[in-house]
Amino acid sequence: MPTPHPLVLQLRFTRSEFIRAVKHVDEADARRRIEPMNCISWNVGHLAWQEQRYFLTMGQARTPYPDIAERFASGGPASTPAMSEVLDAWHAITAAADPWLNTLTTAMLQEHPVRQGQPYARIVGNLLQRVIYHYWYHTGENMAIRQQLGHGRLPQFVGDIDGEAPYRPERA
Repeated sequence: MPTPHPLVLQLRFTRSEFIRAVKHVDEADARRRIEPMNCISWNVGHLAWQEQRYFLTMGQARTPYPDIAERFASGGPASTPAMSEVLDAWHAITAAADPWLNTLTTAMLQEHPVRQGQPYARIVGNLLQRVIYHYWYHTGENMAIRQQLGHGRLPQFVGDIDGEAPYRPERA
């Protein structure tokens, strides 16, 4: 199998950092909401929603978790779902997205996905970047929530970026 596009590798590292930032958060704290922010578990569901929307619904014309699409869309109502539920959905959605993501080439990243039978305004590469940056936004938010909840021993910076996600040029 060929090596995934460098941007896909950055997404994988970003995902791992997002999950590292919610590791060891118990159900009660995951569901606590410090307004106006959403709770940590909602943020996990929200990123599952975005991955499903871009990489499964637009990328593969399938939406295996319609409830995620309804409950965690941008601008949707706040809720306090069970962390175990949204983590299970997140893991399933990201696992379903990965085979498709592995096929992306530079040319494919420049294409417009189809949404409701029409070409979407953004190209696939922009969608991938939006997901990466969205993860970082909510990683920071989740860390701020954890600080407010009094959690100690939190990660101070990104993990092994030099070893796991160094700059890699596009393949020729």
